[in-house]
Amino acid sequence: MANVIINSPEAPAPIGPYSQAVQAGNTIYVSGQIALDASGGQLIGEGDVQAQTHQVMRNVQAVLAAGGYALPDVVKCSIFVKDLGHFGTINEIYGSYFGQGPYPARETVEVSRLPKDVLVEISCIAVK
Repeated sequence: MANVIINSPEAPAPIGPYSQAVQAGNTIYVSGQIALDASGGQLIGEGDVQAQTHQVMRNVQAVLAAGGYALPDVVKCSIFVKDLGHFGTINEIYGSYFGQGPYPARETVEVSRLPKDVLVEISCIAVK
């Protein structure tokens, strides 16, 4: 079975040589999403981790939807943050998108720098 490239006009275009997502069988692998808006690729919420986290989650949802998936299908997330001091804020916003669960497996990692100097990036894997 061939891999299917997933692209959503509701999420920002890739800023490098990668796809927004790739579907292999019944699994979709969503590339790391950052807080860019889809219409112009502009950074949303410069310096504001709350605004950035919401935009990242909206971008993740848009890419998932383009492949026919939704947040309840997500089994694994990776969260990369510039400052682990923002963990509580990011965690609360992230959790609000998954409601009462079930919640996917996850790790959160502090990194020295992210693309476009954003504060948070999230990738995920979803299965149907």
